[in-house]
Amino acid sequence: MLPPKALLDALSAHASRLFNGDAPLPRSEFETQFKALLQSGFSKLDLVSREEFDSQMTVLARTRARLEALEAKVAEMEARSSQPPTPPTE
Repeated sequence: MLPPKALLDALSAHASRLFNGDAPLPRSEFETQFKALLQSGFSKLDLVSREEFDSQMTVLARTRARLEALEAKVAEMEARSSQPPTPPTE
């Protein structure tokens, strides 16, 4: 992974080449090259896709709900174990 400054410098250098070409690029060609430039820059970062992020958020929410349920059960068991035992009735 590139440090942020090095990444920005590389993107800046590539963008400068796009803007300062000998002949102006048609809009569609410029968009294509600029998208490729951004994708190249993003590929050097440690990013996750939106789908992966959403998937992990779902897993986290499920895990959090299970943890809360377990904590409630433990609290209930602790409360029961701290009560004195009841004597047997005859």
